[in-house]
Amino acid sequence: MASKLLPVTDWIKEYNIKTFKSDSLAGLTLAAYGIPVSLAYATLAGLPPQYGIYGYLIGGIFYALLGTCKQLAIGPTSAISLLVGTTIAGMAHGDLQRWSEIASLTALVFAVMAIIAYLLRLSGIINFISETVLVGFKAGAAITIGLTQLPKLFGVEGGGNNFLERIFTLFQQIPEMNSIVFIFGISAIILLIVGEKIAPGRPIAIFIVVLSIILISITSLEHYGFKTVGVIPTGLPELYLPSIRIRDVDGVLPLAMACFLLSYIESISAGRTLAQKNGYVIDPRQELLALGIANAAVALGQGYPVAGGLSQSAVNDTAGAKTPLSLLFCSMTIVVCLLFLTGYIQNLPTVILAAIVLVSVRGLFNIQEMKYLYRVNKQEFIVAMIALVGVLIWGILTGVLVAAMVTLLLLLKAASKPNVAFLGRIHGTRIYTDMARHPDNEKIENVLIVRIESSIYYFNVEFIKEKILERIYQEQGSLKTVILDLSSSPRIDIAGARFLKQLFVDLQTRNINLNIAEALAEVRDCLRAENLETLFGHISRSVSVDDLVVRATQNNKQ
Repeated sequence: MASKLLPVTDWIKEYNIKTFKSDSLAGLTLAAYGIPVSLAYATLAGLPPQYGIYGYLIGGIFYALLGTCKQLAIGPTSAISLLVGTTIAGMAHGDLQRWSEIASLTALVFAVMAIIAYLLRLSGIINFISETVLVGFKAGAAITIGLTQLPKLFGVEGGGNNFLERIFTLFQQIPEMNSIVFIFGISAIILLIVGEKIAPGRPIAIFIVVLSIILISITSLEHYGFKTVGVIPTGLPELYLPSIRIRDVDGVLPLAMACFLLSYIESISAGRTLAQKNGYVIDPRQELLALGIANAAVALGQGYPVAGGLSQSAVNDTAGAKTPLSLLFCSMTIVVCLLFLTGYIQNLPTVILAAIVLVSVRGLFNIQEMKYLYRVNKQEFIVAMIALVGVLIWGILTGVLVAAMVTLLLLLKAASKPNVAFLGRIHGTRIYTDMARHPDNEKIENVLIVRIESSIYYFNVEFIKEKILERIYQEQGSLKTVILDLSSSPRIDIAGARFLKQLFVDLQTRNINLNIAEALAEVRDCLRAENLETLFGHISRSVSVDDLVVRATQNNKQ
């Protein structure tokens, strides 16, 4: 039981000096990557830069103790930062203290939701937002994030509350752009991209940050309109509960729920990828507890919701992390920076943070995946586009919810109209397949074989009945036996069972026999509960389609 609640007790037993060296180096590398990125993401969330560092510092410690992914790195992510920033903007009314309190409260509510989901074993909640929705959501988020950072790159104020307003405002202000700031930012973007190509997984950003601080500090560049992050408080974050309460802020609950879903999906996706690469499996339920406790701790330390991002985790993995202890080394490095190095960060230009964000989010826009969806499944492509456009027009929270609702509606539509296949025998075998796909199959004389390729529920019974009766009416003159192959029907409800009962009675009046083949366990249980064995005889999983075809053929000859 202890190992389930504290996975650290499993891997710590085999810890050795070689693993220690790997983890310590990975932790230092992750800190070098995470500090500039977390500073940038905090500004994206509308918070002072140090709040992003607090997320890395505190979240990593608690995930290391409770998480099941050995390489997952916990901290602020671009999507959650944008969601927090755009949503809280309407709640804080320009009050920075209130803004930070709401952000911490959101992390605390997130934590409560995650722990409740853990207790109720709701790890399957991840399946409610599909990969297709995420493709569109990430693309929309990348565009939105880019628009929030472009004004910093051009050295203008920017503005606007939505996609169109931001574009319009930016175009209006481009004639006023600061060329020196723009060149500085573009140079940083080029260095970041080239650095990723030359040294993938290495903390190139920290070198650019250090270089930019030196240039601003010792040259006259500071007189050319560069904005800097300003003073960052020296020392560790104070621990206290958010003073603001849920009832004081409208919208915190849906914001926390959205952060929870995005964080869990992002963390599980990254965790599974890394676990598969390194030859182990993660526990999705335990991840709920780990994320919940990590976010509760972050909320107490003035942070905002954190998650396991793939980019930061890839850095941790590439740097050689073998266990979650690398996160503790990362946190220790951040502690040293907060205690002794914050004075140097105040001259960091905000355009460098914008460059880091722009480079880091470009991977969210997966054009290859969109092309694939368009080529393979137009319906899923439309869902992705709904998510993308929804995020741009209504924001991340509403956009994702709209796309998820559309996905569920399409699933219900598909479930309400399942494929009803009419089977024929492959020549020379005892195998029966869909004649619509294999028209050369042998049609059994006087016999109609039907395979219902879904569960049979109240909302699809009418469609199934129409399809079967339509075919029966076409063959009514010669038809003597109908065989229902239920091998592809995992479940049936009472409405479905009563439909089969009524179908049996209707066919009997036409002197047509109805037989059931290969009914699965739950289906058999329901049919027996409705006393259908009094009509059909014994319903058995072992009775195959071919058995019933042979029996029907023999009866027809008599």
